[in-house]
Amino acid sequence: MSKDKTPHERLWEMIKDIRFGMLTHRHPEGGLHAHPLTTQNKELGQKSVLYFFVSKSTEVGQRLRQDGNVNVSYADPHKDIWVSISGTARISDDQEAIQRLFNPMAKAWFPGGPTDPDLELVEVQITHAEYWDVKESKPTQLFKMAAAAVSGERPKMGEHKEVAV
Repeated sequence: MSKDKTPHERLWEMIKDIRFGMLTHRHPEGGLHAHPLTTQNKELGQKSVLYFFVSKSTEVGQRLRQDGNVNVSYADPHKDIWVSISGTARISDDQEAIQRLFNPMAKAWFPGGPTDPDLELVEVQITHAEYWDVKESKPTQLFKMAAAAVSGERPKMGEHKEVAV
């Protein structure tokens, strides 16, 4: 991954191939609940909005209407990439966006296509992101952790950044 990318581009580069994000929202009694959702974006865009389709027959849309503060987490353990995104979610009726984002995989859940009456579009406006990208091989990681355990110093592995959006 190139070092001359903006934090915004770097964030998209890390999550674009991770199919599912875990969207966490708050229940009215205060507990947190997470749902695996498919990211519908083809790019992140300058507005830094993530898009997801959800079913009106679930409580997700209702919960987001009550409290739009969410977290979306992405993980690719094989590449040692971990991303945590905070943002504000809202239900959108933007038919142009729904048409643009709808794809054959979405049709499995919404057989009526982009106009399926059960389909809701969730937009998450990213406000903050944090990522960990461990570039070292597994043997190098193990060696660094063992050396840190002996020396008492934290191992230095990969890249960890916070991105304000």
